[in-house]
Amino acid sequence: MLTPSLAQEIARDTSAVIGFNVLITDSDGMVIGSGDVDRVGSFHEASIEVMHTHELATHTSSQAHQLRGVRPGITLPLIIDGQAVGTVGITGAPAQVRRFGLVVKRQTEILLQESAMLRSRLLRERAAEDLVRDIAGYDAELVEPDLVLFRATELGYDLALPRVVAVLDVTVPTGGQHRHGPASDITVLRAELLRTIREVFADPQDVVTSIAAGRFAVLHRVPGHAPAKADERTRAGCCRVTDVIGRHHPWMARAAVGGVATSVAGLHDSYQDACDALRLGARIAPDVAVHTIRDYRIHQVASAVGHRTRARLVDLVVGPALRGQPDWPELRRTLATWCENGFSLVRTAAALHLHRNTLLYRLAKIEKLTDRSIRDHRSNLALYVACLADQLDEQPAPARG
Repeated sequence: MLTPSLAQEIARDTSAVIGFNVLITDSDGMVIGSGDVDRVGSFHEASIEVMHTHELATHTSSQAHQLRGVRPGITLPLIIDGQAVGTVGITGAPAQVRRFGLVVKRQTEILLQESAMLRSRLLRERAAEDLVRDIAGYDAELVEPDLVLFRATELGYDLALPRVVAVLDVTVPTGGQHRHGPASDITVLRAELLRTIREVFADPQDVVTSIAAGRFAVLHRVPGHAPAKADERTRAGCCRVTDVIGRHHPWMARAAVGGVATSVAGLHDSYQDACDALRLGARIAPDVAVHTIRDYRIHQVASAVGHRTRARLVDLVVGPALRGQPDWPELRRTLATWCENGFSLVRTAAALHLHRNTLLYRLAKIEKLTDRSIRDHRSNLALYVACLADQLDEQPAPARG
């Protein structure tokens, strides 16, 4: 708690304020901080008795002369949780410096307590970060899940409770400028971003940590009464976070949500799913701030097979005739929406904001160029997967800042 660097900082700053030299000793009576740096490292004999009695001691010139390393002034014990951890002394005529004694003592104790609390929070923060990294890199062949569960329990988290993993990315918009002015350093305001996220994900069982510069993870506990809507509830929370960050900071925030998990292996999968949804969402729907993996399951599978396999699928199923059309992006979107809306003309036209006749024209064009019936559901499924695969390899449009 009472480190030499902290003691020296307190002694230097306090000496400058009160105009008298302040020194701080450790529990062995060694000076570890002093406005007079020449006294650092010396032994202060009066501190031993003060540590033992927990009582203030004054030293006149004659008294100080008889004690090793002591000068005229006063010495007071530093008491934290009922235990003396060191002393603080003020050099000068006792009658002059006594009036500063209790103030300096109390201020020093407060600074020490704040430092200890900060250190405790930092240690817990690092432990939580390590826990999430353990989950992110979990390999059942190398790590026993009980070890991860034990670490979580030490921090007060029960990983057996249903949870959904969310991953958030905060980046500086292209050009480094924003409507609020020049972009600030995200790393500098990491604590403020964590506070913003924790204000939304405020359940005591929610694990919220930073995992890299500008990237954050949330292990959100799912309420027992609503597991079926867990990803939607988590998505709604992420939307609130990205909205707050966008309104108050010169950055662009995006997020993605994985599936529900009740084990270490499940949390690992949920984390990987959230990362995949974040990556795929940025390519497929760059203007959408928050994504869920259930909207990208087929994209996820297609992205796993590699570019060459996807390109071959597109060439074989879609064909160069359809893919070579100037309006291919619109036709591709029409095909995907047609499949996603159960091959219903009414729902597809509404989703695309098209007149029914325009939709019929597009579908007829697709049938002619592919020589496939638009009513053949197996054929449509192949076309749908090929369209999604083609999307993955298309150069993404820049996201709006």
